[in-house]
Amino acid sequence: MNAAIVDRKPAMRSGAIVAVLLAGALLSACQSSGPSGELATIDTAQGSQQNIASLTAVIQRNPQDPEAYNVRGSAYGRGGKYQDALKDFNKAIELKPNFYQAYSNRALIYRFIGDQNAALADYNRAIQLNPNYDAAYIGRGNLYRRAGQTTQAFNDFQKAIQLDTTDARAYHNRGLIYQSQGQHAFAIEDFSMSISKSPESPEPYNGRGLSYLAMNDDDNAFADFNQAIRLDGRIAESWANQGLVYEKRGEKAKAAKSYQQAVRLDPNYKPAVDGLARTKAG
Repeated sequence: MNAAIVDRKPAMRSGAIVAVLLAGALLSACQSSGPSGELATIDTAQGSQQNIASLTAVIQRNPQDPEAYNVRGSAYGRGGKYQDALKDFNKAIELKPNFYQAYSNRALIYRFIGDQNAALADYNRAIQLNPNYDAAYIGRGNLYRRAGQTTQAFNDFQKAIQLDTTDARAYHNRGLIYQSQGQHAFAIEDFSMSISKSPESPEPYNGRGLSYLAMNDDDNAFADFNQAIRLDGRIAESWANQGLVYEKRGEKAKAAKSYQQAVRLDPNYKPAVDGLARTKAG
């Protein structure tokens, strides 16, 4: 924490490379989906075999209940059984053609299996059926953001926020857009709001930390990266971000340990691989 003790020459050298690594870390952060992952937002069903068996029993007792198919489809989605999930959402929509939640849920499954056009059509239909359905705007916003359509994505996250959404992802993802545009003060506000709505999610801590780092607020950045690690120590990004602060401070041995842990968790995470190569070499 005593950054002032680091001698001038290493600090200047660190500053030169940190700009490059920070750019890579920001780019990696922009690929994230937001607090707790998106499949967790498909209703409240759990993807366990026991729960699916229970939901199947409900459907057997009342095979014309669209809600039951929607909930079981959500459980299948969480369990990674995407084709089974699609069948259930199709059935739910067949039984209830104006079932906007099922359209939005099915859109997310289409996204995961790579059918972006079908996903967009379903999000559009969900919004057409209920223009105040915040989850559909957030889902469509993520679809646009990953396609590089930043303006459309921003507008969808903005709309969800205007609808007083309680979903932390709206703020997190709008924060990512602000961050990508270098508007770090606005990004920090959005990440902070995301944290207030989902305090157990590490993603907004990483996002906010990177914006703090971009504004040369190393202490707050370090605190956020450490909190992300405390919440979930299995995320390579958090360890690599911690390593970035150590490296910026000139503490290469500590930086190397952090990068090494990140590489152990994800051998393909480039900011960590590059950081480890740099700190080990030095």
